[in-house]
Amino acid sequence: MRTDSTKYTGFTGWIDPPDDVRPALDGDLTCGIAVVGGGMGGMAAALRLAERDQDVVLLEAEFCGYGSASRNGGQIAGAPGGDLRMLSLQSPRKMPVMARLAEHAGRYVEDLIKTHDIDCDYVANGLVWGAVSPLMMLRVRTQAAILRAFGGGGTVGSREELGLPAGFVGGMRESIGGMLNPGKLARGVRRALLASSARVFERTRVSDVRRTGGIVEITTPHGTVRADKVLLATSVYGGEWDITPKNLATPLYVIEIESEPIAPERLAALDWTSRSGIITQHQLMTHYRLTERNTIVCGVRTAQRGRTYPLPDRVPDPAVVRDMGKDLAHRFPSLSDVSIERAWGGWIGISPDWLSVAGQVGDNVFYAMACNGHGLCQVPYVTHQLADYIVDGEMSDDLAGIWSDAPKYSPSMSLLLQPFVLRAVWGLDRFNDFLNGSRRRARRALRRAGRGAS
Repeated sequence: MRTDSTKYTGFTGWIDPPDDVRPALDGDLTCGIAVVGGGMGGMAAALRLAERDQDVVLLEAEFCGYGSASRNGGQIAGAPGGDLRMLSLQSPRKMPVMARLAEHAGRYVEDLIKTHDIDCDYVANGLVWGAVSPLMMLRVRTQAAILRAFGGGGTVGSREELGLPAGFVGGMRESIGGMLNPGKLARGVRRALLASSARVFERTRVSDVRRTGGIVEITTPHGTVRADKVLLATSVYGGEWDITPKNLATPLYVIEIESEPIAPERLAALDWTSRSGIITQHQLMTHYRLTERNTIVCGVRTAQRGRTYPLPDRVPDPAVVRDMGKDLAHRFPSLSDVSIERAWGGWIGISPDWLSVAGQVGDNVFYAMACNGHGLCQVPYVTHQLADYIVDGEMSDDLAGIWSDAPKYSPSMSLLLQPFVLRAVWGLDRFNDFLNGSRRRARRALRRAGRGAS
């Protein structure tokens, strides 16, 4: 696919920035609970705290919904992310908790949409773990069996049974979830938050969070917030402060690309009848989805490691975007002449065990780390549960199952996700694609479709 006219941005391609950005903090204030971070996690927590009549302040460096909250692929997932084979060996006790939590998180976001009447193009058509070869289909079946063993659910089927595009072999559709516009979702949650009693300060970058006596002091360029309790909902950005447990999040830069609008008859020819989003079972997954504006969005495929804090602002690497466009042309050969209209990217955090975690530092600083590439549901659900715990002092079963009081975490994930390892994994995925003939399979499917049409 052509990338010569692609527009690059560090913000999302799903929605324009808001025209009502709230003023930055100017002066000092006190509050009962401060929430740092205005992504889906921070907004969900602050909204819940406001619903519980708490004196809550939210601080966001840009504007609420600026980061990964709105720049992701828009998949509402109902199952844990990652390689379940590895995770079941690494964290067998946590897997039943995560299977249950993932389903609850999917339902939570669906309820959030209904409660606040958010128009975000949500279609509950499931998310599919897609296979582009018979060998990959074997992996799908293995992972589906592991998921069922831990209490999760999904439907395994062929391409035709699941309504997947020509060139795919089959997959497993998750039992909960679907596709939406994440920019519209984040904007709708922001709207609900601004209408609540929470005091929201945007364009307010936090430079430090530290405990002073029984109070937590939050430092910003033009004022200080003194709070009885603090909830850090910053995903990977919390690594800038000493108070955040060491190795809580490993930063990865990931990219989304979107095609130009495609004629409806050309999309129909793909035979993507379910319009379900698809995540492949590569080691570094690639996801594909159709949108309400008749485009295809593709994401990840390549991840780039962040090394130092503060994490730099950046836009997608054109070389990576060209590689992703090449992949789209291989996966959908009939669309190889289509242009990539826009590309956006940003930082996400990978937790120490690739599963959601929440915890506490001392008696008044709380945190959650629940992204890992499947964070659109799990992040706000976990922080919603965390908000209730801060108020009531009682944990839900889901929160208790991922709770940690660790002052620091193992550096194993940080050591594993080195740039040379990520490049090697990318190369292994491409080598396997060559061996399993997925590109040839897609071309054969295109030729069969052409003969059928004639």
